[in-house]
Amino acid sequence: MTMDTKTARLSRRSFLSKGALAGGVATGAALAAPAVLAQSPIVMKMQTSWPASDIWMEFAKQYVDRVEAMSGGRLKIDLLPAGAVVAAFQVLDAVNDGLIDASHSVSAYWYGKNKAASLFGTGPVFGGSGDTMLAWFYAGGGEELFRELIQDNMGLDVIGLLGFPMPAQPLGWFKEEVNTAADLNGFKYRTVGLAADLMQGIGMSVAQLPGGEIVPAMERGVIDAFEFNNPSSDLRFGAPDVAKNYYLSSYHQASEAFEFLFNRSFMEDLEPDLQAILRHSVEAASTSNTAAAMDNYSSDLQKIQEQGVTVHRTSTDILNAELEGWDKLIPELEQDPYMKKVLDSQREWVERVTFYNLMNSPDYALAYEHYFPGKLKL
Repeated sequence: MTMDTKTARLSRRSFLSKGALAGGVATGAALAAPAVLAQSPIVMKMQTSWPASDIWMEFAKQYVDRVEAMSGGRLKIDLLPAGAVVAAFQVLDAVNDGLIDASHSVSAYWYGKNKAASLFGTGPVFGGSGDTMLAWFYAGGGEELFRELIQDNMGLDVIGLLGFPMPAQPLGWFKEEVNTAADLNGFKYRTVGLAADLMQGIGMSVAQLPGGEIVPAMERGVIDAFEFNNPSSDLRFGAPDVAKNYYLSSYHQASEAFEFLFNRSFMEDLEPDLQAILRHSVEAASTSNTAAAMDNYSSDLQKIQEQGVTVHRTSTDILNAELEGWDKLIPELEQDPYMKKVLDSQREWVERVTFYNLMNSPDYALAYEHYFPGKLKL
């Protein structure tokens, strides 16, 4: 943060505080307590990395609704789509510099600034899901490691939290069928973060593009295959118009979550209860986002099929190739001491937690096949 930006931000906070105090002095004892609530709210500018039409803007709005309701209107959030202030991949810098107060994005989008960012969403999958990795963040030491990366290693005036454990991302959209790892050779493929390194390692060339640029790039031939994240976003992007083979399940991004970034000076200048509301609304929105995702992703997958798209489950051959790709990539990542520390922490967590999960979970596919025979083609 520059001195000019920092001064402006402190002046803004000081103005809000002094304005509230002055209002109290002017009206004196005659001002009833409920009138305090009528003071002007603190307006917080939050930009996402999503186009205005994407379902993830609706997910971000669920966060906004919870913050505003729980703060009794003392906090208002001006929610903005990608490009409103800065480009989709630039929100980290914008939050640090005070151009925006907060962002709603994913950590892989600033992988270009520090590869370790990708470990908090699109790193190696040791067998844990998005739920496993979000639990690691809050109960296994991940939050402190994220703070260390952002504040200590990178020197940024930013607080980072994660929310909404995403379902594993599809391998994505292809014009022709891809049944083996060899079939992927030579594809120009869109993905982001460490998944780019992974997919290049198994034979693709990779372009890292924000969501709103994917389908136009496909139409121009800049790429000829892609993934984004989920059936709802893909449907809204118009993916069925440019490819007719959709492959679900992949290890390239199987444990991601939304990233909520806050300008630390802004957040720490708020009253403690408002800071708590910003933090715990991430948890509240995580639950509502999960419910909305299960509803919309499943129904939109049906709509995709109705548009003549063949939905496949990614082959074991391709999944094994991804795991082997991670095997080659991990030693390179671990040459960095910080990244090794994060990966060691994640491995230890996944080994213990996923052992319990796998041992405890019944075979849900067996039950599904029992009640809905013939629908699964695994």
